[in-house]
Amino acid sequence: MDVKALLSAHPAWLDHLESVGGFEVVLPGGGLADELLRLTVPHEDVNAILAARPEPGTPQWWLTERCAHSLVSTMGAMEDPPPFQPLPELGPYFYVYVFLAALPHTRAHHRSLGIPEEVSWATFTDLGRNMAVHRKRFGTAGLHVPYWFMLHARGILYELGRLQFNLATLGRTTGETLRAAGLPLGPGSPSLAVHVPGFHGPLTPEACDASFERARRFFPRHFPGHFPGSDRRVMTCGSWLLDEQLARYLPADSNILAFQRRFHPLHRFDDGDVLSFVFGGDATADPAALPRRTRLERAIADHLTAGGTWYGRRGWLPF
Repeated sequence: MDVKALLSAHPAWLDHLESVGGFEVVLPGGGLADELLRLTVPHEDVNAILAARPEPGTPQWWLTERCAHSLVSTMGAMEDPPPFQPLPELGPYFYVYVFLAALPHTRAHHRSLGIPEEVSWATFTDLGRNMAVHRKRFGTAGLHVPYWFMLHARGILYELGRLQFNLATLGRTTGETLRAAGLPLGPGSPSLAVHVPGFHGPLTPEACDASFERARRFFPRHFPGHFPGSDRRVMTCGSWLLDEQLARYLPADSNILAFQRRFHPLHRFDDGDVLSFVFGGDATADPAALPRRTRLERAIADHLTAGGTWYGRRGWLPF
């Protein structure tokens, strides 16, 4: 297999990988199965991952080295490297080994920052969770959106209870809107991005309260240089969960609406992933055929059946 030919559709990524060069990859040995289970990799994938282990000297190994080096060379940096691209030709587990190769370096970075072990491992378990999400959405083995776990592996994202948070900077639209509202912020200002992982229990107000409180302690302690002052700290979230249209269908005391009310609404954006987030492999082009097993499924399906459209919404709240 000619890996460089495979990457020719992504020239900027290929240039980056060639520029970072090779890297000494050390993969877990006899304890690899235990390592995968600790990362919450689904049990049905473990044996297949072990069988797919890349071998030195192969084209896959060349790419594994450079992808891992891309992660390690940008550890903790706010400027993102080119994102990993889906490469089905290399099999469903290629990126699992890339992240396994980077994991010891990520753990060392966490230790250098004083990150507690329980936070490190809670964060890393998103690897297995995203494999479960991939199977839910597509019905096959794989690692859903491989670029997503790059944030974890580079020490940018952390799981703190029910929610995840990553170091970020405000985009142009959000930054200009907050500046116009009188906040001492603008495009490029440091911020935190909030994420709601799936397969992690109900999104209860109590669980969210605990996560936000942990984040307000965690980030100033471990990343004091990221926030220039207490009056310049904000968190943002961009999600279909913030679409105000949900209030037409869900009761006022629903967990989703309680989550929405935490945020000051910002701009709306197209969100084509609502169906895959909610229905997974049950999604269909015909809204009338969507399952209606839960109140949320009924809300999404009925709105689409009536000719409506769902959107994402960005919101912000004080740090």
